[in-house]
Amino acid sequence: MSKKLIFLLMAVMLSACSLLAGCGSSDTPTAQPKVLNVGTNADFAPFEFTDGKSDEFQGFDMDLIRAVGKEMGYEVKIQNINFDGLIPALQAGNIDLIAAGMSITPEREKALLFSEPYYTSGLTILVDKDNNTIKNFKDLEGKKIAVQIGTSSQDEAQKIKNAQVKAMNSSADTFVEIQAGHVDAVINDKPVNAYFMKTTKDAHLKTLDVLLESQKYGFAMRKDDKELAEKVNNALNTLKKNGEYAKIYEKWFGQPPTAEDLKE
Repeated sequence: MSKKLIFLLMAVMLSACSLLAGCGSSDTPTAQPKVLNVGTNADFAPFEFTDGKSDEFQGFDMDLIRAVGKEMGYEVKIQNINFDGLIPALQAGNIDLIAAGMSITPEREKALLFSEPYYTSGLTILVDKDNNTIKNFKDLEGKKIAVQIGTSSQDEAQKIKNAQVKAMNSSADTFVEIQAGHVDAVINDKPVNAYFMKTTKDAHLKTLDVLLESQKYGFAMRKDDKELAEKVNNALNTLKKNGEYAKIYEKWFGQPPTAEDLKE
């Protein structure tokens, strides 16, 4: 057999080996983790926000959805989207789930499938420290009020008689408005106002000791995504049973979860 023919046969054999997954290599492809694409609005401390020190989103929602994803065996990837763009992004299939301190309301339930509630909240009012005329929601009639656009705070503010409602892009913008004297009051979810007062010195504001309606937060999914909702609910219940939920809750709110929040 000629040398030229031998070299040609060797080349063919080497080529065949490369096509047959490394010619006898014992390596097997590893399974890729499932990905849960989550949308949030990272301007809602202490639920979701950025602190400038880390590239990761911080907050109660962020820790909880990562724990839920881990329990489900999913890799969690989070996108920051304006609050009023979250539902369109979900319905367009750009994300699988919304984790953004979203209240479960009858109106939203027409278009969305919510998980079991994971937090119970309500609405509170911030006013200037020297303001003694506004003591409750009734006193907001005819007043200028700052709220975050697309939230239940906006929904409730618009029900107040003759109120001038200023809808802002973020909760942070609502605080700027009242500190600048552009509005008489701010309505936000209770933990948002509380966290702002806790972390901001010399705010010259006060929180009124009134709470408007109990609200429950849930993770939102597409209406037909029942399989995902079941997995999320099962993971949430496991985290409530094994104590992981309580750890995350205490980290962000400084106290144990309420009996209402621990319901499965």
